[in-house]
Amino acid sequence: MKIDIISLFPEFFDAFFTHSIIKRALQANRLEMKVTNPREFSHSKHGQVDDTPYGGGAGMLMKAPPLFEAVEHVLQIPIEEHRCTKESHKRHVVFMGPTGRPFTQEKARELATYDQLVIVCGHYEGVDYRVEEHLVDETISIGDYVLTGGELPAMVVADAVARMIPGVLGATSGAIEDSFYHPVLECPQYTKPQTYRGMMVPDILLSGHHKNIAEWRLEESLKRTALLRHDLLQRELTVDELKALKRLLDRVDSEEEQQVLSKLIEQSTFTEEKRK
Repeated sequence: MKIDIISLFPEFFDAFFTHSIIKRALQANRLEMKVTNPREFSHSKHGQVDDTPYGGGAGMLMKAPPLFEAVEHVLQIPIEEHRCTKESHKRHVVFMGPTGRPFTQEKARELATYDQLVIVCGHYEGVDYRVEEHLVDETISIGDYVLTGGELPAMVVADAVARMIPGVLGATSGAIEDSFYHPVLECPQYTKPQTYRGMMVPDILLSGHHKNIAEWRLEESLKRTALLRHDLLQRELTVDELKALKRLLDRVDSEEEQQVLSKLIEQSTFTEEKRK
């Protein structure tokens, strides 16, 4: 897979390319990444890529021409051809902006299916709207807050997508077991020492009983999800998840936790009865 990033600040990505998973993916030729500066496609004498907005207003907007030409350069075809060619399903162009749909693990999996992903980073007060309307295939947001530019969001997306590429992660199951790959939070994890400042690793993890450990991990994942990200469980639960919730309800002491779990079980049971 190839990921092209369009950014006015290529140096922002130097450390990103030379550390951890991205570095290993590049070295193993599982992934190709490159940053292209739209300033290279400015037709201004001084390389200007921004200008004042029509109608007035504060700040400067990135101009459409340098961004269009930078994207066409990395796609190696005119944008009109990208839109209509049969090969368009192999390439995808996204813009990082606050007006986009929220970035999720599901979206990361989808983006990882393309042969080429182009990520356009905005800056200044935004970009000429023709970029969002006619250049990119979609706009993606990583959250409801304001950043200086699209570089950090682009790194977030590129990292999440890279993890989905076969062979990128050292551990085969690493991406599969991460939170949000399945729609529950990750269970608590522990490593040595077994005891630290009076804090103990749960006995179940030391038992060597793999079935019991797997059940405990599912229960704890569901517990954390129910308490911290209840929205992730507003769906049809699997049979194993429902069984785990019932086991969990029998062993929790907190009244708050009991109420949350009971409500989830009731909702899931009601859905099951309706389906029958």
